[in-house]
Amino acid sequence: MSSRLIDRVRGAQARFRQAPGSTNQEEYERIKRALHNEIIESLDFEQVGSTPRDELAEKLRETLTIEVEGRALPLNRMERERLVEEILDDILGLGPLEPLLKDPDVSDILVNGFDQVWVEKRGLLQRVDARFHDNRHLMQVIERIVSAVGRRIDETSPMVDARLQDGSRFNAIIPPLSLDGPAVSIRRFGTRQITHEDLIAFGSCPRPMMEVLRGVIRSKLNTIISGGTGSGKTTLLNVLSGFIPDGERIITIEDSAELQLQQNHVVRLETRPPNVEGRGEVTQRELARATKRW
Repeated sequence: MSSRLIDRVRGAQARFRQAPGSTNQEEYERIKRALHNEIIESLDFEQVGSTPRDELAEKLRETLTIEVEGRALPLNRMERERLVEEILDDILGLGPLEPLLKDPDVSDILVNGFDQVWVEKRGLLQRVDARFHDNRHLMQVIERIVSAVGRRIDETSPMVDARLQDGSRFNAIIPPLSLDGPAVSIRRFGTRQITHEDLIAFGSCPRPMMEVLRGVIRSKLNTIISGGTGSGKTTLLNVLSGFIPDGERIITIEDSAELQLQQNHVVRLETRPPNVEGRGEVTQRELARATKRW
């Protein structure tokens, strides 16, 4: 992989050094695209598929670092390190979204086309500098996510709802339903479990009302929790589930598993969409019917 890669990268970098009148950012993006393309063309995908991700990432990082450090690129030290990490994110991860997914303060990531990325931090929505090269680049990332969870997305099936490995909820809509290019929404869930004492401390629920809710759950009364997107339905349900005695058996049915129950006797069920042939769908109704026999 290395010898072919070196020859291709040198040729690409020589062409870029001759490109006049470009801004630093434009030149940086061109160099990154070229290195990314050269790496992709030189990869043996059969070998890649059988190599553990961590091992592959380490090999690619080593190769990229050698190439970037050995070339007379118009980049400073921080830009060189950033270049290596961004190319790795493009090849193995979710591209420009990777740094956002690593930020614990980001609760939502919203992509409105390749050049508009918004995040929600501490309840405030703000636009960030992250962007994709173009809609094709964005589609490559979407397809990578979708294929990893056994789903598909194309013109005949232009919407997908899935769960990422870290538990985040992923939703994508592509043309022709999305008029301005692919749109992505990633709803993240905190790693720290929120307790009823936290809700009281935050002022989200007065203690007397929390005691009423505790009594409702322990009395096994039917309870409906409803609200708009991001209003805290899942958080509240997680909190209320903490009032269920340990001796009870709990079964959850979800389209995309989001609940984080702390009891020991829990069975988590998740619906399944139809496959490429339109078969194999399992709905909430079917799962609910099956649980009556347990």
